[in-house]
Amino acid sequence: MENGNSETPSSEFVAINYITCQPDYISRFEELFSSRAHAIDRLPGFRRMQVLKPQEPGGRYLVISWWDSEEHFKEWTRSPEFIEGHKRGFADMAKAREEGRTPPMHSEFKCYEVLTH
Repeated sequence: MENGNSETPSSEFVAINYITCQPDYISRFEELFSSRAHAIDRLPGFRRMQVLKPQEPGGRYLVISWWDSEEHFKEWTRSPEFIEGHKRGFADMAKAREEGRTPPMHSEFKCYEVLTH
């Protein structure tokens, strides 16, 4: 490194969940996040989370979580805290399926390594 420090710079990993909501589910989705359990906050390697609301109607929400490493993120997805943090949304999805309705939201995950700040 240029500053003479021989330590490896800390890595950073970002997971982004792109979420599209049915129009009648938007207020429920926003309520779920405004009253979230904060279960993720207790986990090793978790840095922070942001939820971005689209400006255009029908746009996708972005749920961005920042981690020390990909392994920390993967540990979270296998944890009881993951289930705790998602149980209300999972219940909404299951209820829609049981009733033969279109799920109220669709989620697409993408993962990234941070190259620069």
